[in-house]
Amino acid sequence: MEASSLHIAMFPWFAMGHLTPYLHLSNKLAKRGHKISFFIPRRTQSKLEQFNLFPHLITFYPINVPHVEGLPHGAETTSDVSFSLAPLIMTAMDRTEKDIELLLNQLKPQIVFFDFTHWLPNLTRPMGIKSFQYSIVGPATVSYVRSPPRMSQNMTERDLMQPPFGYPVSSIKLHAHEAKFLASIGNWEFGSGVLFYDRLNTGLILSDAIGFKGCREIEGPYVDYLAKQFGKSVLLSGPIIPEPPNTVLEEKWSAWLGRFEDGSVVFCALGSEWKLPHDQFLELVLGLELTGLPFLAVVKVPIGFETIEAALPEGFKERVEGRGIVDSGWIQQQLILQHPSVGCFITHCGAGSLTEALVNKCQMVLLPQLGGDHVINARMMGRNLKVGVEVEKGEEDGLFTKESVSIAVKIVMDEENDVGKEVRANHAKLRNFWVSRDLESTCVDDFCRKLHDLLK
Repeated sequence: MEASSLHIAMFPWFAMGHLTPYLHLSNKLAKRGHKISFFIPRRTQSKLEQFNLFPHLITFYPINVPHVEGLPHGAETTSDVSFSLAPLIMTAMDRTEKDIELLLNQLKPQIVFFDFTHWLPNLTRPMGIKSFQYSIVGPATVSYVRSPPRMSQNMTERDLMQPPFGYPVSSIKLHAHEAKFLASIGNWEFGSGVLFYDRLNTGLILSDAIGFKGCREIEGPYVDYLAKQFGKSVLLSGPIIPEPPNTVLEEKWSAWLGRFEDGSVVFCALGSEWKLPHDQFLELVLGLELTGLPFLAVVKVPIGFETIEAALPEGFKERVEGRGIVDSGWIQQQLILQHPSVGCFITHCGAGSLTEALVNKCQMVLLPQLGGDHVINARMMGRNLKVGVEVEKGEEDGLFTKESVSIAVKIVMDEENDVGKEVRANHAKLRNFWVSRDLESTCVDDFCRKLHDLLK
């Protein structure tokens, strides 16, 4: 280990969409000789061990997640429960505070990365440990929703339709149904009697510094805006492109995808937590059928059903036999996206999925869910960077149709379509920039230098 190596503790929100990117970042830091103590729910550890590429430097510390009334026994992360029970997972995580305090006293890291545990800065400060709020949600979203001008007002739907004063990019705006949802979160109790926005505000205000995934070429304006607003360091870790998996694609998917021409298959994956209402599930699968293209859709079983098969439209399976599959299991997304036959990716716009899409050649169709940073990610990709096409939804109700799904896919897949041409050219340009050997390495090196500066 280098003399200048850091000891960093990682304590991400107990959701796979947070644990996994924190581990990807840990791998980048360990590659440079830094020591990582990774706090993880006990039974979830086995799911992530395969992604720990530096086990001699990244040590998992399993956490016993206390049972909270209302949670199924054994539930540890948000992927174990429905969306409505996520606040109880947060309550359980808050109740690990004493265990975390003991671990930090024992391990004595120099910095702790966290996202939702707003109590952590007050815990680390007396110990002389720096607290670093590393957000999976992008700086474009945090600066839109949680910059100090927003914190001081009770945000209404009308307020949220437009960005806050001084926001750096005018092309990012919300639709009525999105603004309504974000305003409603203001009253959402998210664990231990704490309102969701208050939890974020406290972490942003009390942490020693704030960090995000990304690089200055894309996120720079939002980071500068936040640094000015909060009066503290705001760092970017680089795009954190996942290392190539040391596994191969399952034979059943490899064989199925191998039957189709290069760039012809539509792959749809909507994240590990998004359950569609049945009517929207029907519009999605019928939209895929309507494209006339081969497709593989991996989605959660829709609300109110026990199996995917029971939820499919009548006669659907017979009509798409041989060219279409709808599945609800876990899938090797990174390897699917790399497969030459995949030409289009319908994504819910989670940060990890977008990174995986941008470094591959398949075109992006953006189908964001409400909540998190998915909506603003979609605006960034669709309107600002123009590297994907967003599925059109109703302004007031936020519903998409089978036609709007099919149209978005056809735009990015049609080589003669002018919008599609522009999107493909922009995607290729950004991809080449992102996968250039030096970009990420330079970003991560700079990030490490700035973490050292925090300790001075």
